[in-house]
Amino acid sequence: MINTAIIGFGHMGKIRARAIEQLSEFKICSVFDFIKIENANYPIANSEDEIFADQTIDTVFICAVNSMNKDLVIRGLEAGKNVFCEKPPAFTALEVEQIIAAEEKTTKKLMYGFNHRHHGAVIKMKEEIDTGKYGKVLWMRGRYGKSVDEGYFNTWRVNKELAGGGILIDQGIHMLDLFNHMAGGFDEAHAFVSNLYWHLDGIEDNVFAIFKNSETGVAASLHSTMTQWRHMFSLEVFLDAGYMVLNGLKTSSGTYGEEILTIAKNRSKAPAATWDDEEKFVFEVDSSWENEIRHFMHAIISDEPVTIGTSADALNVMKLVDKVYENERQDSKDLKTTLTSVKKDN
Repeated sequence: MINTAIIGFGHMGKIRARAIEQLSEFKICSVFDFIKIENANYPIANSEDEIFADQTIDTVFICAVNSMNKDLVIRGLEAGKNVFCEKPPAFTALEVEQIIAAEEKTTKKLMYGFNHRHHGAVIKMKEEIDTGKYGKVLWMRGRYGKSVDEGYFNTWRVNKELAGGGILIDQGIHMLDLFNHMAGGFDEAHAFVSNLYWHLDGIEDNVFAIFKNSETGVAASLHSTMTQWRHMFSLEVFLDAGYMVLNGLKTSSGTYGEEILTIAKNRSKAPAATWDDEEKFVFEVDSSWENEIRHFMHAIISDEPVTIGTSADALNVMKLVDKVYENERQDSKDLKTTLTSVKKDN
């Protein structure tokens, strides 16, 4: 039995609790939130300190405000707990390196909640890529968008100090992680970041970015948005000898539509593949949450390394986030310099 506690018992904490309950190997012994918890079905701790000090607790799930993730993970590892943490792992790649330094001092397991890797369609895509029968990945395109209403202004996500950024670090980070997962990472990036609609300081509502692996030549484009009035998830992977297109993502809300994966081989010469050449796979059940917790459980019980959602995965995705936000800062700096120069000339 893996005695477990959850720090942060809001929306995500409750989702994790439901997934944990599906596995008999886990027992939720305690929960805590930084605001008063109503109607919990578990014992409520008085503080996070109480959880970290409890020697009967083996594993801690961190589902707190983004700004707390880094420190809570480090404290959990130092307290001798296995730690599972929601994304983002931190605000910068440098902060993730600090986490890794703490991780290297312990034998406990650390895993991050990039649950999109555990969706049925994504698993299928990765398996097909790894077979090599479609050749190597040439390019990818990802679009991930949602809309928010004015209630968004009442959440901590509009505070950059708490959230770390806007739609990219909130949602687009999942697509970046899938890019890395499918093609092995990127070291170049160019991006446009805007907040034309909600006008929130430091909280972008759109990101248009292009990434490239300078060694393999693989490129990927991302549009991450919170002004997508009709929610969308779309991931396209094109390879030497075929393509895979995932449209929709199975979720409990159903707002992203059906999870439909299309796969086809290309033609050696024109005309290109036709609709009739495609094979479609429909994934009607979202088991990603349970799959993810099961992977974490296996690593703990078998004392084997976490292989999906590792600290290395977290570091690689935050390097891309850093590059996007650095583009934004540089563009703002260049614009100010240009405006200053124009004023002087006039």
